[in-house]
Amino acid sequence: LGRIFNGSGKPIDKGPPILAEEYLDIQGQPINPWSRIYPEEMIQTGISAIDVMNSIARGQKIPIFSAAGLPHNEIAAQICRQAGLVKVPGKSVLDDHEDNFAIVFAAMGVNMETARFFKQDFEENGSMENVCLFLNLANDPTIERIITPRLALTAAEFLAYQCEKHVLVILTDMSSYAEALREVSAAREEVPGRRGFPGYMYTDLATIYERAGRVEGRNGSITQIPILTMPNDDITHPIPDLTGYIT
Repeated sequence: LGRIFNGSGKPIDKGPPILAEEYLDIQGQPINPWSRIYPEEMIQTGISAIDVMNSIARGQKIPIFSAAGLPHNEIAAQICRQAGLVKVPGKSVLDDHEDNFAIVFAAMGVNMETARFFKQDFEENGSMENVCLFLNLANDPTIERIITPRLALTAAEFLAYQCEKHVLVILTDMSSYAEALREVSAAREEVPGRRGFPGYMYTDLATIYERAGRVEGRNGSITQIPILTMPNDDITHPIPDLTGYIT
């Protein structure tokens, strides 16, 4: 926590080297549905429209559909700045303590201006100490964009299931991830599906979104907020369409 990484998981904040406590597979393991705990406790975002109309429970996955030109980056930064746990009667003080909450933020395919905005915003408002930030720039290799969300979710799983923290994972922009998936698929000369995207995109997106949840025997949780921009504001486009089905 408090560190900034590139899309490959290498530190880029000029901090001390990181000593690995454990080596994990970034593909993760699917959560057994039988061991999932029903989401009940709430995560507060500080945005009244979300907290009142679309309350987010710990272990939930809820996407934000945006469009080009809309301030989804500002919304993501605001959620990071204001998010926290809501105390539940009957729960221990430790479970709802602010130190028991962490944020993993992964930005994919962003330009330098957007990356600078995220870094400055988190550092200036003091939220950086509870944030693990992954930044994949638009000029970084395309293949790196495919592993960035998996690195972020692996870090979140370590914090949630080993350190027993309640982790909020924000992924932006999943449209950039899907475009990278299409580019790699075309380079491998695979048979294209709808609008040139690979036929396995549904399965691929599911391997990312389904890593959110709560597990029996573990105090931590992973809550996921993927943000995606709808190409041409079209909600029937394969990316928002499949995301809506999965989440």
